[in-house]
Amino acid sequence: MSALPFSSNDATLAASLFTGHQGWLLQRLLLRLRNRAEAEDVASETFLRVLHAGRLSAIREPRAYLTTVAKSVLLQQWRRRDIEQAYLESLALLPESVQPSPEERVVLLEALERLSRALDTLSAKARSAFLMSQLDGLTYAQIAAQLGVSASMVRQYMAQGLRCCLAAADPA
Repeated sequence: MSALPFSSNDATLAASLFTGHQGWLLQRLLLRLRNRAEAEDVASETFLRVLHAGRLSAIREPRAYLTTVAKSVLLQQWRRRDIEQAYLESLALLPESVQPSPEERVVLLEALERLSRALDTLSAKARSAFLMSQLDGLTYAQIAAQLGVSASMVRQYMAQGLRCCLAAADPA
């Protein structure tokens, strides 16, 4: 993440937010996660996101805001773990001679995570249609029947999914 262009007022607000609520947030996360290192990581990422979002002076309920951001951080971490676990399980099925190197695994996991986040921006039906086509190999007619929509609607869903994938392929 890039450096934050803070005014002296923003720096004061950030310091106040951190000193006033960091201990509380960490305790809350410890109760949920039962792992101090993980709770500290989530708390740190939470404060980083809050700082990068800016608008510190607009925060009226800091604990509610921090809780919401922390939940988002946790969901992203859990999603990443699920993706990583599924990826590792599929790798275990491959012969050792064709398994990717550790560096390639990291790159592939990052790409899978970007795709997952991109597909999450689609409506539930569009995401389902795209995944049914790409993962299950269903035809547009089969997808339409399962989703209760027309084949032309499935085409529109597929176009949306492809646009999302193209956008995710370009991380810049």
